[in-house]
Amino acid sequence: MRNFLIGGVPEHFNLPWYIALRNKEFQKEGINLRWKDYPGGTGAMAHALRNREIDMAVILTEGIVRDIINGNDSKIVQVFVKSPLLWGIHVAANSDFEAVLDLKGTNAAISRYGSGSHLMAYVNAENHDWNLKTDLKFEVIQDLEGALEGLPKGKGDYFMWEKFMTKPHVDNGTFRLIGESPTPWPSFVIAVHNEVLLENEESVQAILEIINKTTKTFKQIPQIDEMIAERYGQKLEDVREWLSLTSWSNTQLTSEELENIQEKLVELDLIENNIQETSILHQF
Repeated sequence: MRNFLIGGVPEHFNLPWYIALRNKEFQKEGINLRWKDYPGGTGAMAHALRNREIDMAVILTEGIVRDIINGNDSKIVQVFVKSPLLWGIHVAANSDFEAVLDLKGTNAAISRYGSGSHLMAYVNAENHDWNLKTDLKFEVIQDLEGALEGLPKGKGDYFMWEKFMTKPHVDNGTFRLIGESPTPWPSFVIAVHNEVLLENEESVQAILEIINKTTKTFKQIPQIDEMIAERYGQKLEDVREWLSLTSWSNTQLTSEELENIQEKLVELDLIENNIQETSILHQF
């Protein structure tokens, strides 16, 4: 058996991995794939990839592109979720903020620097024509749990996280949703450390074939909406809306998509320059 450790956020996007693991699909191909949850998100996974704590990750597209440009010795092997990620802009229910425009110059709660919550705060600021140097401030709160504890106490003024995963905390009165900001690119990709690609490219391809087969029929699984609602503590109508908006992929990022991401990161002053596509994308 060939051993692989993959990281990802414990969210409904990654339920196909759980199903394939539960059904021992990888073991049938002689692969011992183990899953590790990263509630801290993309920044934590990028760090783990750099340190070879994991072999591969299901990770936010913009976050891993930036980290590869900044020296992460990994490559993107394919898009996992091709639909945009719908980021909700949340404030504490007891705050005085009523609209996104009220947040100009306040503290964005982020999981860590380089994370999706960090990068999307820049995208949101640009969408509202804020000054990216003076109107953006940050408070590191680690993850969703940190935001749930911190925002009501004034640690951070707003928090951007995937809208549907955060919805139960809006429903129970901890957060208020005051805006949304979709990513202008596919939301999740699969990234693999370059040493793993060098040593086990065929096994990585086999892993991708299995998960792609799983995502292809994921929405047709009987009562999948009920399973998601129960597993992630969500309302059935929210799960059904999320399923209608979400689509998975079995293809690589296009040159145009990667160019768009890099141009946006340069524009937001989050990277200095574009780098060659071959340094970011792996083609089998």
